[in-house]
Amino acid sequence: MTAALRSRSLWLDTYPGSLLPRPPLAGDTEVDVAIVGGGYTGLWTAYYLALLDPTLRILVIEKEQVGFGASGRNGGWCVGELAGSIHRYAKVSSLDAGLRLWRAAFDAVDEVGRVVAAEDIRCGYAKGGTVRVARNRPQLDRQRAEIDELRELGITADELRMMSAEEARSSVNATKVLGGIFHAPSAALDPARLVRGLADACERRGVMIVEGTVATGLSTGAVTTPHGTVKAEMVVRATEAYTRDLPGERRTMIPVYSLMIATEPLAPGVFDEIGLAQRPTFADDRYMVIYGQRTEDNRLAFGGRGVPYAFGSRILPKMEHNERAHREMRENLVDLFPVIESAAITHRWGGVLGIPRDWTPAIQFDREGGMASAGGYVGEGVAAANLAGRTLADLITGTASERTDLPWIGIDWPLWEPEPLRFAAIRASRAFLGFADLQENRTQRESKLAVKLASFVRG
Repeated sequence: MTAALRSRSLWLDTYPGSLLPRPPLAGDTEVDVAIVGGGYTGLWTAYYLALLDPTLRILVIEKEQVGFGASGRNGGWCVGELAGSIHRYAKVSSLDAGLRLWRAAFDAVDEVGRVVAAEDIRCGYAKGGTVRVARNRPQLDRQRAEIDELRELGITADELRMMSAEEARSSVNATKVLGGIFHAPSAALDPARLVRGLADACERRGVMIVEGTVATGLSTGAVTTPHGTVKAEMVVRATEAYTRDLPGERRTMIPVYSLMIATEPLAPGVFDEIGLAQRPTFADDRYMVIYGQRTEDNRLAFGGRGVPYAFGSRILPKMEHNERAHREMRENLVDLFPVIESAAITHRWGGVLGIPRDWTPAIQFDREGGMASAGGYVGEGVAAANLAGRTLADLITGTASERTDLPWIGIDWPLWEPEPLRFAAIRASRAFLGFADLQENRTQRESKLAVKLASFVRG
């Protein structure tokens, strides 16, 4: 089982500690708070609950092992960003509230850094920001329009700003760079060391964690499992893409695959040429998202959306290893940095992220019903899950804070379309957006239809 977990990602393979599984639930149990899901959202919630009220009996229930899902396989981007726009949150509250939420996400990056230092979680945290380079004229035009809009909303140049071509290349010396955006509240880290270290920190504070325990039902006051029933005053669902496995939740969030590769450790001279001296995370602004980072041990870890959606929102282990998609990722990475063409690719992996129909991360909290949940991060959950966990802990304990009236609380997601409409629409939009990237690179003109389609897909 340990070898199987290590095979899931570079991060888990190189994790320096033990990956022996924790025992499963040992029969019927009664606690104050039962949290289903041992990823970032569940563990941050447990961590802050234990800090706020050490007398609480808190149980985290994990189907596999801590770090099995996205928390142990993602790109290691701790970025202060939410997939839901300021305007989207302003619609349910106010512009000021939407802006406060975004800034709370910015602050979550520093909060993660504070906790990893305080708990001695050695996850290679490096706050070097994110550089999104523009590599064709339409990407550059979209970036300029984005920054203009953010300025009007009140986001400052200290938070996000345009970079000239020269400045962008000095940080990320990719090919074809015309400019870029620097997103200051962002850090690179090793996600598996973070999630495993966070689990250890929770247990030091009295949180109980059981693994190999499938939650077959969540209801007011109880979580049912094959190993016994957990009674709890509050049940928290923190299952992200795996929400689709719960009864009645098939259309709540769709699981979308993202795949990654990692190079062997690269020589210092390579980074003299390609930059990344401060370990900024990096991307460009194509529609088919790519993302990368320089790891603490001097690899390039690089990923993107490379595998089609599976009919019925299925999660299929065989889709985590796709030769064509992994080959295309290597080609994209070499296209960015030709100097690494001869570098060996040592790791190839993948996993699922969760996308709600309106692409808007949200928190649900029902004190009377004893139920809460958070998620829908659309692949940007490392920092957002920290903010969600702190917020849920405040709400559950009744702690007054600047987080408990943020406008992502109480948003109800619309359901995804039933099959086969869902399958046809997602597959078709993915193919078209990939074609739009090729067209924009060839013509240097924006694909107007792609802009409209991207907006439609996001609800």
